[in-house]
Amino acid sequence: MKNIRNFCIIAHIDHGKSTLADRLLSATQTVSAREEKAQLLDNMDLERERGITIKSHAIQMNYRHNGEDYILNLIDTPGHVDFSYEVSRSIAACEGALLIVDAAQSIQAQTISNLYLALENDLEIIPVLNKVDLPSANPEEVSDDIIDLLGCKLEDIIHASGKTGFGVDKILEAIVEKVPAPKGNVDESLQALIFDSHYNPFRGIEVIFRVVNGEIKKGQKIKFMATGKEYFADEVGTLKLNQVPKDKISTGDVGYLISGIKEAKEVKVGDTITDAKEPTTNMITGFENVKPMVFAGIYPVDTEDFEDLRASMEKLQLNDASLVFAAESSAALGFGFRCGFLGMLHLEIIQERLEREFDMTVITTVPNVSYLAYTKKEPETAIIVNNPSDLPEPSKLDRVEEPYIKATIITKSDFVGNVMSLCIEKRGIITNQTYLTTERVELNFDMPLAEIVFDFYDRLKTVSKGYASFDYHPIGMRTSKLVKLDVLLNAQSVDALSALIHEDNAYNIGKKMCEKLRELIPRQQFDIPIQAAIGAKIIARETIKALRKDVTAKCYGGDISRKRKLLEKQKKGKKRMRQVGNVEIPQEAFMAVLKLND
Repeated sequence: MKNIRNFCIIAHIDHGKSTLADRLLSATQTVSAREEKAQLLDNMDLERERGITIKSHAIQMNYRHNGEDYILNLIDTPGHVDFSYEVSRSIAACEGALLIVDAAQSIQAQTISNLYLALENDLEIIPVLNKVDLPSANPEEVSDDIIDLLGCKLEDIIHASGKTGFGVDKILEAIVEKVPAPKGNVDESLQALIFDSHYNPFRGIEVIFRVVNGEIKKGQKIKFMATGKEYFADEVGTLKLNQVPKDKISTGDVGYLISGIKEAKEVKVGDTITDAKEPTTNMITGFENVKPMVFAGIYPVDTEDFEDLRASMEKLQLNDASLVFAAESSAALGFGFRCGFLGMLHLEIIQERLEREFDMTVITTVPNVSYLAYTKKEPETAIIVNNPSDLPEPSKLDRVEEPYIKATIITKSDFVGNVMSLCIEKRGIITNQTYLTTERVELNFDMPLAEIVFDFYDRLKTVSKGYASFDYHPIGMRTSKLVKLDVLLNAQSVDALSALIHEDNAYNIGKKMCEKLRELIPRQQFDIPIQAAIGAKIIARETIKALRKDVTAKCYGGDISRKRKLLEKQKKGKKRMRQVGNVEIPQEAFMAVLKLND
């Protein structure tokens, strides 16, 4: 056990984690030259296309140092703020972390927040300065930033390059020498932490775990403590590039378990595996529960696919434990699910994965956040509002509270003005402004979460020319003047398009929504009024003109009354059609409402 090292790689998005992981794998000959490719651990098509890591990936390497053989368990983690839950899970299974900082970009907001996560779990931090071979690299200045942040010595910082492989041998030596060996007792009864799971259509659910005490043997009867279910360990093994079956996995090591579990509900990430005959009494306290930030409805295009969608969501939840969902129904879209996501990128990725991995075409409604509504009734009770249609009537409503976040934005000093005006436009209140260096500023804002849900991240990147990094954490609920904006199509309210909006922005957003819908909804045989309303008050209106047949074409000359008679007859027909006609809304219309500023 003294020769096992468990470590993860943490960094801001695009600082070269996955590339450095590739170099570590080739330096330890874990992969042959034939199997080598860029972003080796990112095995999802989506990850490779976008060049981002979405899932944490565990892999085991063998390394010989000073005549001794070591086993290194590496976990590569995502860097995007939406996937920070994956990072918290990986950290729970490790004793050390490589903190990677890009020598050209310096420390970013996500670097800091991931570092705090690691420090809370008492991990040994090894600072690595990556991309030192770039012409724009500034290693001296960035090294000073790292020393300020970590309080380490200059000689502790390892200079490396994921592209050329420079410094990889030093990183491996530092892992062996600095990361502590796992603690635990082989003779105690089995206690293992589940930190990930995958669904394999042929073999059931594959559980990835880290043994804290005891050992797990092939064929052993095991028990999952959260659900109390018992299974036989049909196969256990370690994760190289492919799975390597073993007879047993001992204390401190990371491995996988296949026991033919078919039901997604039976495996919970963060659960403890123990021996069925001699169970351990204490469960491992893992990582925090996930707090979804953004809610959206996901509906099947065809209502008959509802059960298939449920099965797909459950399988996806195994792989991505931060997805939360519950069934709901909508008048416009039928049966579907109300889902909680960690952010907009997360929502986009889930939608893509449903389409790619499970062939499910889905409609996503306008995302929103969770509010608390207080009614005038005594005693005061709070109603959780996840969907705008749950909001009580204005006459009964006392006040609405919305979730606020503390946003940390690190940017170049040239862009402070742009970033501030963006945040103030989004109802942000500046609380602090610190110059980290003469070039880089850290801004702190208190902002409503609802304002950053839609396009905040994209616009922040635009106004700062890509130089701003953004991180946030919730700070509780505050009272706000919110109104429910309804969209009426042909005098029918479309519940999937309604939204809760701050009173000051309601008119502008209502107007923009109507204009956008007018462009996107195809013309019908009759006039369609599109209206935005707050309660009974209409605040904006657009009309989609009818397609009409030229009924007067057969009248050449003659009295005007003949033409008028034909047009009147057509008008009556249109009026009747409008009463019975219903309007189909294309999927683009639901998504376009989010991008009102484009």
